[in-house]
Amino acid sequence: MTKFEGKIAIVTGGGRGIGRAIATELGKQGATVVVNYRSSATAAEEVVAEIKASGGDGMTYQCDVSDDAQVTAMFKDVAKTYGQIDILVNNAGVTRDNVIMMLKPDDFDTVINANLRSAWLCSKAASRTMMKQRSGRIINITSVVGMAGNGGQTNYAASKAGMIGLTKSLAKEIATRGVTVNAVAPGFIGTDMTDELSDEIKATAISHIPLGRMGAPEDVAKAVAFLASDDAAYITGQVLVVDGGMLM
Repeated sequence: MTKFEGKIAIVTGGGRGIGRAIATELGKQGATVVVNYRSSATAAEEVVAEIKASGGDGMTYQCDVSDDAQVTAMFKDVAKTYGQIDILVNNAGVTRDNVIMMLKPDDFDTVINANLRSAWLCSKAASRTMMKQRSGRIINITSVVGMAGNGGQTNYAASKAGMIGLTKSLAKEIATRGVTVNAVAPGFIGTDMTDELSDEIKATAISHIPLGRMGAPEDVAKAVAFLASDDAAYITGQVLVVDGGMLM
């Protein structure tokens, strides 16, 4: 029996990068994965195909997770289709980097809505089902930037720090119903976003990582899978840092 056999998981922003690795890892370990996407339908369909090829199952679901009505509809549809929701991974997010004097209010709002508001809305929707089940796992993908800060990312850092506060507060609210809430804080991970950085910037970042390398999306996915599993049944309200020692 695979670890997540019979479990239903929703991964927001599951079509690319870290989200894709998380979705495929959960699927590989037996979960039926709902791969949420906002605009990249083809990428999300590729993830589901990969999950099915590994023996798992899943479906795509288009939804802007910063929109209350769309989120409510998605969770109702998933609960109606499968009868349960066992795992939620709040991974969806964007960046709009600039120094604060040049950062437009719209860029601040866009990042807060996509990163933090979405996690709050999805957690609220998932909690309804999970509390009735008296079981569930919510895992928020935050960032080391939300813990240490980073120049040119006041909006992103604020959104990721907010996710940590959300994680700890919600963990206290719903622990008595058997639902755990944790966060994973990735460091410098190789994704489409980091691919766009210059070799000089990459080298500088890696020089501050004790393990001496950039992380892979799969490193984050393994941590998420652990927190979603029964092995982590007595862990809640925690932030698991996956950064090769960079924050240290």
